[in-house]
Amino acid sequence: MDAAVHVLVFPWPRQGHINPMLQFATALVDTGIQVTFLHTEHNLRRFAQAHPPGLRLLSIPDGLPDDHPRGFLAFMESMCMAGSAAYRALLLALLSAADAPVTCVVADGTMPFAIEIPEELGIPALSFVTHSACSYLAFLSMPKLVELGETPFTADDLVCSVPGMEGFLRRRDLPRGLYCTEHGDGDPLVLKFAEAVGRTSKACALIFNTAASMERPALAHLASGTSDVFAIGPLHARSSSAASPSLWREDDGCMAWLDGHEDRSVVYVSLGSLAVITHEQFTEFLSGLAATGYAFLWVLRPGMVKTTTPALLREAVGAAEGGKGRVVEWAPQRDVLRHRAVGCFLTHAGWNSTLECAVEGMPMVCWPFFVDQQTNSRFVGAVWKTGLDMKDVCERGVVERTVREVMASDEIKAAAKAMAQQLRLDIAEAGSSSSELERLVRFVRELSVRSSLKPRIN
Repeated sequence: MDAAVHVLVFPWPRQGHINPMLQFATALVDTGIQVTFLHTEHNLRRFAQAHPPGLRLLSIPDGLPDDHPRGFLAFMESMCMAGSAAYRALLLALLSAADAPVTCVVADGTMPFAIEIPEELGIPALSFVTHSACSYLAFLSMPKLVELGETPFTADDLVCSVPGMEGFLRRRDLPRGLYCTEHGDGDPLVLKFAEAVGRTSKACALIFNTAASMERPALAHLASGTSDVFAIGPLHARSSSAASPSLWREDDGCMAWLDGHEDRSVVYVSLGSLAVITHEQFTEFLSGLAATGYAFLWVLRPGMVKTTTPALLREAVGAAEGGKGRVVEWAPQRDVLRHRAVGCFLTHAGWNSTLECAVEGMPMVCWPFFVDQQTNSRFVGAVWKTGLDMKDVCERGVVERTVREVMASDEIKAAAKAMAQQLRLDIAEAGSSSSELERLVRFVRELSVRSSLKPRIN
């Protein structure tokens, strides 16, 4: 272990942000760097699985009671107040540690304070972006979009103010909040994300969990406007045992259920860890899936369907035509996606899920919910052509038709397979992502040496 380099890794306290940053932390440990991983106290108590060896775990309070729903804006406000004060105190303590003072911070790009506070204390800080590079670039472009009135709206008008995406990005593909109106510029969630991205883009470097082969134009635009950009993903594919502890208990029984099905005969359905749908939307999805004739495995978290209990959801799925559905509250997704029986993934197109699909060569049906998912799904359908984009529509006939097409399309299957093959090359020794990770490790070591020679602010 290199005692001269001690990196603190601090993710935004949501499942989709914790996983890639934990995989990143593990990759750093594998190079001999000492790493401390920072959770909130609430999340550290919730984790259902053990963390990988070699990581030191610390936690800070997020300022909210355990039973608080932690909606984005309220959660962000609490983290910026109570969380940031505790974070500053922790950093000061780690700076003065006798054995191995912290020499560098890698913090989630969703939290500007997590990057600005260490810099105030004389600790170099890098921004880790858990979204795609293309959606990050769209967020960076938001001030210009607002100025020109090219805001999120369910329309096919092409957007001209996101560099490199002028020919295919539509207003409906822009990042959005929980609703999409003609005045998307007033959406507080979008504006908060855009503000955070604008501030954290000024960090000394940006780290993306992506590969140059997937997002080369967006990465090039981003590199022209910041000091350094590293594309080191997909991180989860670097190791078969990559860290991915879950805030929910996974139902491993679904793997035996998949074993009983023919190759490429099952549709896997999961809308991620945050999406909430109405009972009407659930009914349309269920009717469309049942009408395809395919078996389906559906992840339905408690509380995901408004005003409906898990027991009623299971009963409805069991009564659907053919009785081919199985419901779980959470699934071991990476294992599911690489199972021979799964033929496509109906997904929210969150970046982690998109990467996991890409690595496994799994065709996708995208029904994005909010934020970066809108942009990711457009790339899946219009750029990579590894699936179809079903955004802004939740109607049983469309669900049936789209799933059938993706399950049967040789063109989509070929594009998905080709992307998977390229990503395997990217993460292999001397591949672009592996080379970028090596460059990043050298960068962090050099920063840490320079940092240790600077006077600190106490």
